[in-house]
Amino acid sequence: MSANNPFARLPEAAPFTVTSTTVSDGAPWPIEQFSGMFGVPGGEDVSPQLSWSGAPEGTKSYAVTVYDPDAPTGSGFWHWAVADIPATVTELPAGAGDDTGSGLPEGAFQLPNDARASRYIGAAPPAGHGPHRYFVVVHALDIESIGVAPDATPAVLGFTMTAHTLGRAVLTASAETPAA
Repeated sequence: MSANNPFARLPEAAPFTVTSTTVSDGAPWPIEQFSGMFGVPGGEDVSPQLSWSGAPEGTKSYAVTVYDPDAPTGSGFWHWAVADIPATVTELPAGAGDDTGSGLPEGAFQLPNDARASRYIGAAPPAGHGPHRYFVVVHALDIESIGVAPDATPAVLGFTMTAHTLGRAVLTASAETPAA
């Protein structure tokens, strides 16, 4: 597991607060946030409930990402990316990241994750690989629409957001699948 924070390499952004009724910062994901798609027993691929406050003045929209830098891929694993959340929205309900984005506000959209599904995909660290960190990040942006295509990758979203990020709220969850 890498000890660094992948978001520390990005340009500085004002901190603000993100909380969740689903998971506490530094705590393990509940089983519902694990991946049924990747065969984790009890995993349901339910996106976490998120609430945020204290975003910087001038925020015109938000994006939300969930990223595992510890996945054994060489590039980590993007589990969820949502763009164009209106600045008036400060909460997403649990399950907002389902196949249809039913809990997302009007105008917001999900980009394909690294499984190429436009939805939330839960944690699925390989058995015996050790603990993985999941960075749940709300990005406060200075633009109403980030202007990426709905089929863009989360990496393209991140690259495009770099010049527009005013603030960043980070919650880190963890998960581990014991060796069989």
